[in-house]
Amino acid sequence: MAKEQLQVLNALDVAKTQWYHFTAIVIAGMGFFTDAYDLFCISLVTKLLGRIYYHHEGALKPGTLPPNVSAAVNGVAFCGTLAGQLFFGWLGDKLGRKKVYGMTLMVMVICSVASGLSFSDKPKSVMATLCFFRFWLGFGIGGDYPLSATIMSEYANKKTRGAFIAAVFAMQGFGILAGGMVAIIVSAAFRSAFPAPAYEVSPLESTVPQADYNAKLAAADMSKVLQVELEAEQEKVDGFAQEKGNDFGLFSKEFLRRHGLHLLGTTSTWFLLDIAFYSQNLFQKDIFSAIGWIPPAKTMNALEEVYRISRAQTLIALCSTVPGYWFTVFFIDRIGRFAIQLMGFFFMTVFMFALALPYNHWTHRDNRIGFVIMYSLTFFFANFGPNATTFVVPAEIFPARLRSTCHGISAAAGKAGAIVGAFGFLYAAQPKDPSKRDAGYPAGIGVKNSLIVLGCINALGMIFTFLVPESNGKSLEEMSQENEEGENGTVEMRPSNSVNDIRTVPV
Repeated sequence: MAKEQLQVLNALDVAKTQWYHFTAIVIAGMGFFTDAYDLFCISLVTKLLGRIYYHHEGALKPGTLPPNVSAAVNGVAFCGTLAGQLFFGWLGDKLGRKKVYGMTLMVMVICSVASGLSFSDKPKSVMATLCFFRFWLGFGIGGDYPLSATIMSEYANKKTRGAFIAAVFAMQGFGILAGGMVAIIVSAAFRSAFPAPAYEVSPLESTVPQADYNAKLAAADMSKVLQVELEAEQEKVDGFAQEKGNDFGLFSKEFLRRHGLHLLGTTSTWFLLDIAFYSQNLFQKDIFSAIGWIPPAKTMNALEEVYRISRAQTLIALCSTVPGYWFTVFFIDRIGRFAIQLMGFFFMTVFMFALALPYNHWTHRDNRIGFVIMYSLTFFFANFGPNATTFVVPAEIFPARLRSTCHGISAAAGKAGAIVGAFGFLYAAQPKDPSKRDAGYPAGIGVKNSLIVLGCINALGMIFTFLVPESNGKSLEEMSQENEEGENGTVEMRPSNSVNDIRTVPV
């Protein structure tokens, strides 16, 4: 019977690319499209929220979110995501991938709609409502990480498995791009329909009442996903006798011996990567303002500011973020995960220091385009690098019965890094000059020193990459050491007593 299981899994590993592969990519990928849209769209509207709800009569500059409110709005979804990754990762190994995946999508649909609702016009009530629903939105998004990766890894053949998992994750780039494009379209439409003077001309009139809207594309996208059922089945292994040596749990000495360093490698690299990646995304609007690519806030009305920020971030996504993801899809099964991750961390380090050390040089008007190009390259090598591989590898190297759990732990470590980036660098990037700081913020270390710190973090990511094994061209059973040497010298699949211990196989 063990031989039959191995034949089934081997047939899946050597199967040619078929329609069900693309169906799984689309279904799992649409979840990631929405994840990115929801996580990153908030940075496009934080300036607008500050103008609407925290305007102070007679102030020289437009209203901004207070530091604690800004940190909560930007970071609360990451807190929910971390919790969701741990919970749904564990639940996916207990109840099965498909069933739990449906649960996460339903949470995302409900909370994405609710995030766009205002139950009051009072600042505290609006922000509390937004933060509440964005936490639970993040909770649902968190479940998407381990489940999407695990489902795709268990459906794919070993020759193209990396590309398929990376393609699912690459939909995140389109989500970031879509968020910027929607913000551009909506702000441009409102700007045309409701013209308003710049803040320095008329502070009150610069924010038109019609600006108090919050467009959400996520609900419609996720509703479509819920109409599609991911076909999968669990191999029936009832009646097998449990053999010693392959029934270890997550907190056992055997897991520590076999996979302890692997888990340390996947968690540490994802943690370090997300500090850099999410802080870059969340304070890039401040970077663009610092180098003069976006005019001072007081010279624009509210909708003009949203339009300018959205345009800048969309350009970065279009020219560097999205191409980086698809370079990974194309090359990951050719040059391997390890090489791409090491290369990505290396170039992120190089470009961060190249931006930071001569930072004053880049602030001059004639050098701004060069700054934007080099800044874009850090995003390119983040995505043609560790931002993709840290998602792929945990879905390949751990035992089937712990695969979703370990991926969830690794992803949660990443979101812990994102929280550090979202909260820490929101304060750190503030300049020492009080006249240039956002209202209510203490002095930070400035953009230059923040970029230096991020460069050091990327260098650490290079070091910890050496703890992560190369999984290119190997079956899931080889990587997780679930194929053991038998007494007669043949390789056999060890039996299991759980239906969740075997890969899902397409029907």
